[in-house]
Amino acid sequence: MRYYRPLVAAPVLLATILFSISQPALAAVKRPTRAAVAPRTTTVAPPTTKPAPVTGLLTVFAAASLSAAFTEMANDFERANRGVKVTLNFAGSSTLVTQVQNGAPADVFASADMANMDKLANAKLLDGAPLLFTRNTLEIVVPKGNPLRVKGLADLARPEVFVGLGAPGVPAGDYARQILARAGVEVKPKSLETNVKSIVNKAALRELDAGIVYVTDVDFDDYRTDGVVITSEQNIIATYPIAAVAGNPHRAAANAFMDFTVSAPGQAILAKYKFLALK
Repeated sequence: MRYYRPLVAAPVLLATILFSISQPALAAVKRPTRAAVAPRTTTVAPPTTKPAPVTGLLTVFAAASLSAAFTEMANDFERANRGVKVTLNFAGSSTLVTQVQNGAPADVFASADMANMDKLANAKLLDGAPLLFTRNTLEIVVPKGNPLRVKGLADLARPEVFVGLGAPGVPAGDYARQILARAGVEVKPKSLETNVKSIVNKAALRELDAGIVYVTDVDFDDYRTDGVVITSEQNIIATYPIAAVAGNPHRAAANAFMDFTVSAPGQAILAKYKFLALK
């Protein structure tokens, strides 16, 4: 009986023959090449950042002569910055300086002269340099109707004329003394006041016959008082600086308010109350 051994190597042999036949054919076929593609460039616009909204409680200490103008300015500033609430404190500039020196919480200080602003600067109580934002001139205030017929600075030396001036250190008083010295007029005041509003009120009540205050104060209260012009040769231009108080927690709002005072809307409000434009 004959046994046949299976041809196990046959499939392997067949595969070897087919592989050797197919290699030249495969070599003859070229693989397609991909065309070079230029790298895609994307222009990314820089991110647009909006300034952070101004928020917080802002406390502004301002000279008494700024009362009407700053009240309107604060209202407009609040409307433009809905997250801010402005609190105003008006007094004589020297009084406000004392309050800040004693630790009163103030974010912004607006003075009627540089001398009082310098007091805070020298005490390192300011955050940044002061900014000049307006100017003013002075005038003689008399009761309505001018009963003693005061016509100029010389009349203030008349013994029957009761004169009120700002106390030493109060800007209006210091300016008045410079004006009187320039005119060569010696006055013995019957009253020394801590701010110009007190002088105007006493003139309106006829407790004083005359006083030297700002033009803006006489014009604002012209239904109770009259004004007598001081000539330009004798007068003085008062400059008003504003600055942020050191250590205030609302610096962004303070800066925004200071910027508002020199903006077109802010200057328009000051002009409305007869303040002089900056030059």
